[in-house]
Amino acid sequence: MGINGESSARKMRRRLPISMESLDADILCIIFSFLDLFDLVHCSVVCNSWNAVIKRLKLLQASCRKMHQLGSEFPSSSTSLEIDVEDFAMKHHKMGLLRGRIDIERWEAHSNRVSQCRMKKGLLLTGVGDKVMRLWSLNSYKCMEEYSLPDAASLIDFDFDESKIVALVGTRISIWRRNGQRSIFPSRQGTFPKGLCMRYIDPEAIVGCEDGTARVFDMYSKTCSQIIRTHGGPITCLSLSDNQLFLSGSSLGIVTVSDPLSDQPVATLKSTITAGGIQTICFNQSANLAFSGTTAGYVSCWDLRKMRQLWEKRVSPNVVYSIQHLRTDSSVMVAGGIDGVLRVIDQKSGRILSSCVLGDKVSTTLRSNNQVVVEKRRGRRVSQDVEIDKIEKKTRPQISCLAMGMKKVVTAHSGKFISVWKFS
Repeated sequence: MGINGESSARKMRRRLPISMESLDADILCIIFSFLDLFDLVHCSVVCNSWNAVIKRLKLLQASCRKMHQLGSEFPSSSTSLEIDVEDFAMKHHKMGLLRGRIDIERWEAHSNRVSQCRMKKGLLLTGVGDKVMRLWSLNSYKCMEEYSLPDAASLIDFDFDESKIVALVGTRISIWRRNGQRSIFPSRQGTFPKGLCMRYIDPEAIVGCEDGTARVFDMYSKTCSQIIRTHGGPITCLSLSDNQLFLSGSSLGIVTVSDPLSDQPVATLKSTITAGGIQTICFNQSANLAFSGTTAGYVSCWDLRKMRQLWEKRVSPNVVYSIQHLRTDSSVMVAGGIDGVLRVIDQKSGRILSSCVLGDKVSTTLRSNNQVVVEKRRGRRVSQDVEIDKIEKKTRPQISCLAMGMKKVVTAHSGKFISVWKFS
């Protein structure tokens, strides 16, 4: 009986899968010892038991000392077991953008021109050109969902969240549920003068129109709740904040700050020099800074607490189509435009810290699970004083839009391709 019972227990153990929770501290220590500091910090916030093992065995301090000996900017001799995870992550992100190896993976996302992309939580939404939007997994490059446009209307702009896709299609707003069902605003509410741009933060979408008005739409009541005259010329770009303030840029080179509770702009921001029309705009809510890019290649920074311009730099000889930064990062941002150079810019001064282009050789071509051919290249950094015209055009396809993640930048090109830049 005892032998049979022991045999049964042995068989039961073989059948049961081994989980991370079943590993003791010694085995976890061996596993964790192979990780670098960045991965250790991630592991330390997974659960209390992992955090306790990492702290007890002082792996973080040992990794910090090792990085310091290699010339890293991280603290070396701190006796505290606590590390500011967010601050550490931002420093690691910045170091990757400035000094890390650049691996680029590209694939043909559409049959026609790709000029817009939005990235959130490992998903990428692309479109504009072939009357379809596609939602991609950035882990596998698999097309998760596809959304076709109604009738012959053209797709102008779009955004998305966990449950829906919101798009400006012709002179209407359309909503796709993530299950594929589509609805549009009632005709009396959803039509407006020609819209040029749109941004969405639940529960509101704001459309910038050719007549200089911004129209605020409620996603749930499907009504236009506010019409705000923000500019004397067409609104070319928008950026929203979590507290419902929004910034808009115009073809006249002016940025306005508006509140949906008021029918007039809260503030008007004007450039100190003539720098062309505003092409793109983004808002760093954690630092209360706004950034704009222009048709003349300038990028400007505005302090929204004092409503004044801090700096204005010409970063490109041509149009800057898109600028982005991480939500909580106040150190660097990236810019891309017609010359195809991806530039890393210091948020505090506007100084260009790094300029990157595609490598000219394809090292590997992979095929993802859904039969999308993924081309693998190595990115390269170029000198700040190099003449753009001397860089081969095939290594710098026009960047029409970009999205930013942790040590990652996604660029849409005016051709058919999407590129994912990974900074080691």
